[in-house]
Amino acid sequence: MELSHRVQSLTPSSTLAISAKAKELRDMGHDVIGLGVGEPDFNTPAYIIQAAKKAMDEGLTKYTASGGIIELKKAIIEKFTNDHQLAYTTNQVIVTTGAKYALYALCQVLLNDGDEVIIPTPYWVSYPEHVKLAGGEPVYVEGLEENDFKITKEQLEQVITNKTKALIINSPSNPTGMMYSKDELQALGEVCIKHNILIISDEIYEKLIYSDDEHISIAQLSNELKEQTVIINGVSKSHAMTGWRIGYAVGPTNIIKAMTNHASHATSNPTSIAQYAALEAYANKRENEKINAEMREVFSARLDAFYELIQSIPGITCEKPKGAFYIFPNVIEAAKLNGFQTVDEWVTALLEEEKVALVPGSGFGAPNNVRLSYATSMELLEEAAKRIKRFVLNNQ
Repeated sequence: MELSHRVQSLTPSSTLAISAKAKELRDMGHDVIGLGVGEPDFNTPAYIIQAAKKAMDEGLTKYTASGGIIELKKAIIEKFTNDHQLAYTTNQVIVTTGAKYALYALCQVLLNDGDEVIIPTPYWVSYPEHVKLAGGEPVYVEGLEENDFKITKEQLEQVITNKTKALIINSPSNPTGMMYSKDELQALGEVCIKHNILIISDEIYEKLIYSDDEHISIAQLSNELKEQTVIINGVSKSHAMTGWRIGYAVGPTNIIKAMTNHASHATSNPTSIAQYAALEAYANKRENEKINAEMREVFSARLDAFYELIQSIPGITCEKPKGAFYIFPNVIEAAKLNGFQTVDEWVTALLEEEKVALVPGSGFGAPNNVRLSYATSMELLEEAAKRIKRFVLNNQ
């Protein structure tokens, strides 16, 4: 039985490939350090877990509204009011089974065959796949390293056609950890308004920032931009709730209604228990601020130390990120020093020889780079940097 053309068009995940190889080596008894993880190494805070238990004890285990419980929608609205001075109504909010599904459903309700979505590179691996599954065409624009991997309004203008439907912005970014400034967002936003392009703003890492830079949502810059933006977010990164699968989207009423209709057939509703856990994550403001501050302090200290160690390795250059929990160094010179033609080959050899698992940048649209997650202990980060340096020096 032949599979659909949509599924056959998907690009295999480089993250999963390297993870499978790392698991194979671990199963053979090797001491493998994995730096490919895309989730905080904190457990979900106890106050959130208790809220889930309470929901179960109270029998809140049934179907909910497809777009999420009203209490959680109101908590999300209050979050946007407090954080960005943005006002939304409950029919402008959908709670989803993870932020990934919010992005998927948005592409499904937005795109027709041949519609184009502009995706800056480097990008999160699922962006182009969501577009392709909806029949759309990803259009890539290179965020240059000398511009902190960000695109400019001039670059954006050059790729817009009469088929352009949307632009995806991710700030802070996965995989680079870089952020767009207010002025940069304003410039991109003006181009989108001019050409009537929807802005998809992925803000999942907004609480994980380690510089003095303020997170700016492009929707807060003007009423026009708010009306032309769908914001994607969730509790996975901010509250160490990756497995709970609660995300959400806020935006124009007609788009949110369409996404809710899609969800009613695709997932019925987000898991009831997880919704009540997410409600507590936002409603308990004191504990909310506490966990956000704790995670920022830990990740910031790791970033400072790990960045210096990676920077000291010959043939590796790296811009220091401002958020998320990744660094995204350029390692092509190190790969060439070691006799490899591609970074993918270098990553495979590093795993086999020194048992350090990195994610090659080719999966993010940046083949000269690798993504390293520092969502692990400082002890393991120091050992990983030691092994990478040894590998580079021993293979010259």
